Amino acid sequence: MQLTNRAKLVDRRPLSLAEKFYVPAIVKGMGITLKHMFQKKVTINYPEETRPFSPVFRGLHILNRDSEGRENCTACGLCAVACPAEAITMEAAERLPGEEHLYREEKYAAKYEINMLRCIFCGLCEEACPKDAIYLTETFAPSNYSRKSFIYGKDNLVIPHPKERPDEYAKAKGLVDERKLKANKTTA
Repeated sequence: MQLTNRAKLVDRRPLSLAEKFYVPAIVKGMGITLKHMFQKKVTINYPEETRPFSPVFRGLHILNRDSEGRENCTACGLCAVACPAEAITMEAAERLPGEEHLYREEKYAAKYEINMLRCIFCGLCEEACPKDAIYLTETFAPSNYSRKSFIYGKDNLVIPHPKERPDEYAKAKGLVDERKLKANKTTA
């Protein structure tokens, strides 16, 4: 009884003289080798050339700011709850009088850390955030020898201030907006 059509019958005929010397197999293998020698190489010279990212690529995280430079994160904890690897930890704090120019809401993340060694870059934190505060960029995680350098705090995650460093903010914001446009095109 056959369950699938994948079964192939084994040919049990005696081998001919050419087949005993494996001449057809050698010629076939050399033909494949010659064919690949003259095709375009798929290898790229990495530092000089870069391969384009897939529209669904998810890299390092950033914490977003609004156009006035205030942090979007309100420390609601939804990203930490959504994270299957439990890589995100945060501590909430109350905004003090006079800090309205730093934080949008009364509550903000005093401590926000992502352990990149635990992160699986699934994007669930980005999906769970109601304030669009966290994004996954098209940047690779750099290699390093110490484990502590892979725990990213707010100083590494927050996008540059739009008024103090407008060029860096525009570059980072452009990556985020461009990524959203690509994602919208692929889902539409």
